[in-house]
Amino acid sequence: MNGEPTGNKLALGSKGALRFEITAAGKMAHSAYPELGESAIEKLLDALSAIRSIRLPSDPLLGASTLNIGTISGGRAPNVVADQASAEIMFRVVGSPEPLREAVAQAVEGRASAREVLYIPPVRLGHLPGFDTTVVAFTSDIPAFGGAWGKPFMLGPGSIHVAHTEQEHILKTELAAAVGLYQKIVRQLLAAC
Repeated sequence: MNGEPTGNKLALGSKGALRFEITAAGKMAHSAYPELGESAIEKLLDALSAIRSIRLPSDPLLGASTLNIGTISGGRAPNVVADQASAEIMFRVVGSPEPLREAVAQAVEGRASAREVLYIPPVRLGHLPGFDTTVVAFTSDIPAFGGAWGKPFMLGPGSIHVAHTEQEHILKTELAAAVGLYQKIVRQLLAAC
């Protein structure tokens, strides 16, 4: 049982994650003479624009894949043509990562390089009668267990919308309700044995 915040609904599926570091190299020059340099920032922006144009896959259960450009950095000073720039991007994936890997490689070709940092597959989760259900767009640790603990389920109090923010919290009433739901799950699973 994974207790990620699902609003106390049983999650039927969870998107995966595919993260890249995109790096561009250029040549420094004085900004008054940009023709003597080669801007890594401009190359990175072009690569990111091409990445943003990638058609993202969709799945009937998990919905559409998404892309987030999480960080961008580069350059040395406002009066210097940048010789380096980088960005970190993350796709929330709903199927095989291969089409996105190929699309990213094509998008950065001739502009930058893409290094895959992380891949976690999407998962389809167990269903039990009598529970409200949802599908979550975030990624969990469930794939890391490789099925070693049996059929995975995900249900937890709280909202992912406030996770990783200064407002992250769980109401006591939701926590108490989750205890009752966990007991109900255990009873159902034991009855099925």
